[in-house]
Amino acid sequence: MCASRPCPPGRRSPDPLNTVLAVAAALVSALLFALAAVAQQSSAAAVPHDRGVALLLRLVRDPRWLAGALGDTAAFGMQAVALGFGSLLLVQPIIVTQLVFALPLAARWAGRRPSRTELSWAAVLVVALVLFVTVGEPTAGVDRAGLVQWAPTGSVLLALFAGCLLAARTATGTPRALLLAAATGIAYGVVAALTLGVVDTLSDGPVALLTSWETWVLVVAVVGGTLLQQSAFQAGALGASLPAVVVGAPLVAAVVGVTVLDERLATGGPVLVLVGALVVVLVVATVALARASARTSARA
Repeated sequence: MCASRPCPPGRRSPDPLNTVLAVAAALVSALLFALAAVAQQSSAAAVPHDRGVALLLRLVRDPRWLAGALGDTAAFGMQAVALGFGSLLLVQPIIVTQLVFALPLAARWAGRRPSRTELSWAAVLVVALVLFVTVGEPTAGVDRAGLVQWAPTGSVLLALFAGCLLAARTATGTPRALLLAAATGIAYGVVAALTLGVVDTLSDGPVALLTSWETWVLVVAVVGGTLLQQSAFQAGALGASLPAVVVGAPLVAAVVGVTVLDERLATGGPVLVLVGALVVVLVVATVALARASARTSARA
């Protein structure tokens, strides 16, 4: 959107090299997230009864889970690098490719092969992702926004987050895993959006970083998201929860990018309809993949 005229103050100019670097860093982040998810899910599934903080206290004593946590930390770092070069609308959908890495790894860990149904729906997710990035032509916006700009979108996300948690309290098995994963996706989508502002604040020094509201909301979202993800991993197979996190976070980040951070998608009539259809495909494929993975794991 800034390609043919000077960018407004605060808006980052598009650069082909930056786009390549953003895509490369996002792919590395996706691989690290996948490795971490497989390690953490196998660890959390071995703790059937503890919940909440008690679950986390059990997990931190497991070397396998700690290795996954280290992988998560490295993945978040690479995600921050990717966001330093590209927009939320570009980087976050690429993180969806962690499904391509995670499902075969999880199946191998469990001593089985991914089913054709799982692979088919994973392929649908990846194709929809590629089309979304290609057709939508995402462009960067601003790195930070005030609380006033955050308020409308933030209120809706908070209501959805609370609804998922309330529904998960009475659910079991795959439905519980999906609901907790959806809440995790909301938290991680907000984390991605806030990362832009926190990274930008780093240049102003440690005092500015520690006094920024974005820093502390980011910390809460990371800790809360981590706890919820472990609970989702505990409730069901990796394929039952990971797709909802992987697709939910980019969708939330995209909404925040457009409504809060002034990021842009191609808005021509047919293009807008296609982008909307791709979002629907991503959601449908996520639910279908979760169900297929749950059935395959149950048979195994």
